[in-house]
Amino acid sequence: MNRREGRRTRWLAVLLLLVLSPVCAEYIQAYDDSTGNPVALLGALLVFVPLYGAPAVLIRELARRFDVRWPGILALTTGFGILQAGVIDQSMFDTGYRGIDYWDDMIMPTWIEPLGISVNASLAFVLGHAIWSFGVPIALSEAISGRYSRTPWLRWPGLSVLVVLYLAAAALIMVGEDSGGASSGQLVGALAVTAALALFAFTLGRRRRDRRDRRVPAPLLVFAVAAPVSFGFNMLGYSISDTVIVVGLLVAVAAAVTYLSGSRAWTGRHVAALASGTLLGRVGIGFLTDPLGDVSAVAHAGHSVFFLLMALGLWLLADRRSRATPATDVA
Repeated sequence: MNRREGRRTRWLAVLLLLVLSPVCAEYIQAYDDSTGNPVALLGALLVFVPLYGAPAVLIRELARRFDVRWPGILALTTGFGILQAGVIDQSMFDTGYRGIDYWDDMIMPTWIEPLGISVNASLAFVLGHAIWSFGVPIALSEAISGRYSRTPWLRWPGLSVLVVLYLAAAALIMVGEDSGGASSGQLVGALAVTAALALFAFTLGRRRRDRRDRRVPAPLLVFAVAAPVSFGFNMLGYSISDTVIVVGLLVAVAAAVTYLSGSRAWTGRHVAALASGTLLGRVGIGFLTDPLGDVSAVAHAGHSVFFLLMALGLWLLADRRSRATPATDVA
């Protein structure tokens, strides 16, 4: 592959991540009143690409420039999830976000009054961003970039532009009517946790693991397990018992992936399968969601079918392209 083709591949990977991140963050669950409205969905990308796509690319680029491994990358995506839900739109601390009629049902069962947060809702917001808004899109975009999956895609001027776009989009959300409700103490707390996660990412998150010879399931089986686990995770409710299950499931999945990725047999195809299955499970929720506003059944179904086909197409492409990912660089 010549230099021109390499540059084109890297730019296409950047564009894919810029768009895929907001799509995974806001569209695949089919929850908003823009569901099934192509004009509204495309128009919203003018804000969502800077708000989600820009930080996704920034996380990915900084990670690859400073040799941050996947534990560190997930720490960064979690930090941005806290930043988004705790500082920018402040939904983590809001008792009536956007006037959503089921908001009380969602936050009150696990509400902690001294902190002014709901454990269940906070987990849903932060994990939603950490895994689906940023983590999954980064993994899939890297897989599709093939041999460029572990190299920087942009130079510093390009990264500077993304920083400006992100700050502008974040400011737009913060001054809007949908943001607010957080106290100064809550904002400081959210920023402190974000900073701690960033510190972990650029220190302990850079450590290379000693990989062992152990068997791992085929990529197809990883995909087949990840999809229903992701779907079930997103189907859990808001009660205390549901929250306990969420935490337990999260710990179990983290332990399993940590164990499997410590094998020399764990490849880029496995990472692509894990990300694709996780995406497909979230897309499946869209078929069961009752969108806000007046959305017709036809528009709702068409919306969800489109993103189902998108998820399957991304999996097939990522599986084929990720064969070029060095097996030593996927943990």
